[in-house]
This record gives sequence, C-alpha cells and structure tokens, in this order.
Amino acid sequence: SSQETYIEDAVVKIEDVDVEEVEEEVVVPFAVIEYVPVFPGCENLQTQAERKECFNQKVQEHIKENFNYPPSALEMGITGRVYVQFVIDTQGRVSGIQKRGPDKLLEDEAGRIISILPKVTPGQQRGKPVMVKYSIPINFIMHND
Repeated sequence: SSQETYIEDAVVKIEDVDVEEVEEEVVVPFAVIEYVPVFPGCENLQTQAERKECFNQKVQEHIKENFNYPPSALEMGITGRVYVQFVIDTQGRVSGIQKRGPDKLLEDEAGRIISILPKVTPGQQRGKPVMVKYSIPINFIMHND
C-alpha cells in the first residue's frame, strides 16, 4: 500500500548518512536479511523461512498479550491502524521506533508495546550481526459488545 512505501521513504535523511560509517551502520530489511533475527522460542527451527514465520508469529502474540486500548481513545471512539517500524540492533534490541497512525494516543500505545519486545538474537549478513528493519501495522479496533 502507499502507506508502506511512505514509511520506507521516510527513513533516511541525507544528513543522517555518514559515509565513513557506512560499513558499520548497514540496516537490512527483515524480508531480505540473510539470517533473520531469532525470537526467543524460535531457536530450534532450521530454515530461515520457518524462523521468519516464527518471528512474525511471536511479534503478533506479544502485541496481543501486551495490548491495552488507551481508555481515553476508547472514550473518544478513536480507532485505526498504526504503522510501526523499528530496527533490531546488533545487540538484538529494539531501537529507532517510528510510528504513524490516526492519533497520538494510539501511536504512543503502539510504541510502548514494541518497546518492550524481548531481546532477540540479532540478524546476520555476511557472517556478522547487522541492524534489521522491521515494520508491522497494529490495528486498534473497538468491539461493541
């Protein structure tokens, strides 16, 4: 969707690129990383495809388990999708969270959920740990029970 492209485009501002550091500061998209980051609990899977699938599944579970609909957003009937993008650094920690959604309340909650993701085994490219970029939409939907 055009929103995803928008997120991709927003990442690099020219002044952020320090030519000297290029070797160190490579950020590889999750979809194309050689060895994907390994989420706790996915270690026993052999193939990259399985590990990727497991990673996605664990992130989804983490979101469901830690999701709190902001009460004031509920009161005001604010719903929608927050696009979150973050980087898994070379230590396997979440960093550089960017979020874009219909409302700050939802963006803040999405950011909070992602910021408490557990430490993972970092992704690798050409035999060394690299930063890996990951994007996920989080849907805030109200169910009128």
